[in-house]
Amino acid sequence: MKARIELTRIDNRLVHGQVGLTWGSTLNIDTIVVVDNLTAASSFAQKLMQSVASAASRQIRFYTVHDFIRAYNDNTSHQKLFVVVQSPHEARLLVEAGIELKRVNVGNMHYEKGRVAFNRKVYLTQLDIEDINYMISQGTEVFYQDVPGSAVEKFSELDYETMKRRR
Repeated sequence: MKARIELTRIDNRLVHGQVGLTWGSTLNIDTIVVVDNLTAASSFAQKLMQSVASAASRQIRFYTVHDFIRAYNDNTSHQKLFVVVQSPHEARLLVEAGIELKRVNVGNMHYEKGRVAFNRKVYLTQLDIEDINYMISQGTEVFYQDVPGSAVEKFSELDYETMKRRR
C-alpha cells in the first residue's frame, strides 16, 4: 500500500502556522510534504518551515517536483500525507505524472500585477487558471477554503478573460 495524500494545498507561503497547525491537526496527517523546487534547495526556508511542523508535532519533508514524483511512486509506507505546493502548476505536474490528487485546496495566492481575483484571498494568472482547469478535467476536486470549518468555494471551469472583466 502506498502513502495516501489526504489533501494537497496551494499556498504561496507554503508552510506557516495556519497550514502546519490548523490543517495538520484537522487532517490527522503524519507528514507535511513541501513540493517546491526553490524550497528544496534552501536550507534557510526549510528551517523556518521545520519549526512550524515541529510545533504541530508533524514530520516535514522537502522535495523538488521531480524527486517527489519518484519518491511517491517508489513509496511503500502507510503514511498520511499533506502535500503543499506554491502554485497550481506544481499540482498539475503531479497530476500529469499520474499521481492522484483527489482534492486540491487553493489557499492564499496574493495579488500581483496580471492576476485576476477569484475571491479576496486568491488571485490567479492565466496559467494558474489553465492548470486548475486541467486538474478539474482530470477529476480533481479543486476548492477554496481558508481554514477547516470555513465556507468552501468550489472551482469550476474558469475563464481568465471573463474574470478580468468582473473587476
